[in-house]
Amino acid sequence: MPAIKSLLILGLVPLALAETPPTLTIATWGGAYESVQRVVLFDPFTEQTGITIETEAYNGGLAVLDDSPPDLIDMSMVETLAACETGRLQLLDHSTLAEGTDGTPARQDFASGTLQPCSVAHSVYATVIAYDSRAFPGQRPSGVADLFNLEDFPGLRALQDSPYANLEWALMSYDVPRKDLYDLLSTQRGLRLAFDRLENLADQVFWWQAGQTPVEWLESGKVVMASGFNGRFFSARLDTNSPIEILWDGQVQEHQTWVIPQGANHADAARAFIRFATTTGRMAAIANHIAYGPTRNSAHALISRHPEADFDMRPHIPTHPYNASTAISKDVLWYARTYQRILQQFEKWRNGELNDGS
Repeated sequence: MPAIKSLLILGLVPLALAETPPTLTIATWGGAYESVQRVVLFDPFTEQTGITIETEAYNGGLAVLDDSPPDLIDMSMVETLAACETGRLQLLDHSTLAEGTDGTPARQDFASGTLQPCSVAHSVYATVIAYDSRAFPGQRPSGVADLFNLEDFPGLRALQDSPYANLEWALMSYDVPRKDLYDLLSTQRGLRLAFDRLENLADQVFWWQAGQTPVEWLESGKVVMASGFNGRFFSARLDTNSPIEILWDGQVQEHQTWVIPQGANHADAARAFIRFATTTGRMAAIANHIAYGPTRNSAHALISRHPEADFDMRPHIPTHPYNASTAISKDVLWYARTYQRILQQFEKWRNGELNDGS
């Protein structure tokens, strides 16, 4: 009972929550990312509430919502919108979120578009291109076009087994302006151009699903260039012997969200965790550990130095002006509307069943 009383004082859970603290099951992304979540979010939440947390491996997609879903999912905004539209997620009451440390109400403190009916966005991450500096001792890759340039930068690549970022980069390599990417991808011509460009790499690509895989492949020398999440590459680079270098050109930015599936066994505890994890201080602490940007305005002022390496974290955040000069803001509404169609066409192309981009 003391743990529940503590929760009630903090305003974290309603009176309806059972007296014995439950075990909260969270689907999240593993590797360095989950390690940071454990230190900054999971263990402190357990200490304050008595609610233990177990994690499930998750690499994206909506299959996690089938059968017996977890209580809470760390889901990309694109998939959140698609799942909410089909009624597979619970609606969230944003009025229960904590004020910012400066007293700003949550609805005003969160960036535009980050509070959706079924979700709360907690961080801004980027899918970026990185390379093995050992593979290119002379001329180094400098932009998106170099991902497709096998003549000047030979070697195997690693790309996410998903249309995300791959389609945008394929068109960007033709010098398509960033503002026109999604309009062009809405046409059969645009899709054909994108798949044609990717086809030039097809026999030089290993496809990854788990976020830590491209880090491991780059460091082992299995591939010379890879797409991946900026925070994973950042964490690898904390080891000064890491050969990984990040290209910020064409970084594809998206929000990561907390969502509660329909059928979750412990929805009240999940809501309590969302309130806890999306406070100003917790968001800033995540950014200080793994270089993902916070979605609360009040948290930006608290981004400072890495707690162990003791260097300024701000230049490593995707939204830093230097890093974001050529950033692509993923059109999550476009992807949510076209999710199944684009995914099916990508899978057909991967299986050699799509020859004309249609």
